[in-house]
Amino acid sequence: MMHTRLQQAGLGLLLAGAIGAAAAQDAPASAKRPFELPPSADLHYELQARQRGFGLKGEAIVTWRAGDGQYSAKAESKVPVLGTITDDRSSGAIDAWGLAPAEFVEKRMRKDPTTATFDREAKSLSFSESKQVYPLKGGEQDRVSITWQLAAVARAAGDRFKAGSKWPFFVAGRRDAERWVFEVVRREKVRTGLGEVDAVLVSRQPVADKKDQSLEIWLAPQIEWYPVKLRYQEGEKEQVEQTLSTVTRR
Repeated sequence: MMHTRLQQAGLGLLLAGAIGAAAAQDAPASAKRPFELPPSADLHYELQARQRGFGLKGEAIVTWRAGDGQYSAKAESKVPVLGTITDDRSSGAIDAWGLAPAEFVEKRMRKDPTTATFDREAKSLSFSESKQVYPLKGGEQDRVSITWQLAAVARAAGDRFKAGSKWPFFVAGRRDAERWVFEVVRREKVRTGLGEVDAVLVSRQPVADKKDQSLEIWLAPQIEWYPVKLRYQEGEKEQVEQTLSTVTRR
């Protein structure tokens, strides 16, 4: 069903496809990098999806807040008739690595919410949907926070955020977590509701056992490095694309 594919795609700026199983000892320590968080904002996106020739249109709404050592991000996608398809959120603190999630909640249509808990005192990452546990070493992200952590790193990286550069992160999903590596591809123009904007295309490298999945993000340096477009694709028949319509800074 379409809502199942939308779940896998991780709409509303949830970056990406189904998370594969991984052993706790495989959780790598993240590098400390300079970061500069984008200003708080409300972002609205036009949403287009395709599954086996079936098209669907709607909107994605993202609420991003950061200040006083804390952050929160909420991502929601809606389509006519069906209503809310996804409703996800991440919240936590801001530390030496950047965003430090405390809780990631993922809600899908007609399903109960699932939770990933980052217990900073116990230094462990656990999941309501599985018995998987990872040690927290610093810098770990979730499917909502990773968008903003990536933007924060890009804002601070300057000329180092260039074509060919690679940026690894450890990202939690619904049941477990895995290493994601983003590569800067090129700069290009993107048509948005704000007009044509200059953007930096960043692509997630294929994840093991999911070679037909791709994730692309366009970050706009002139608009605080906000993500102005995202595209998730699985093979030739599955695609979800979000393009920025409006942004209101808070």
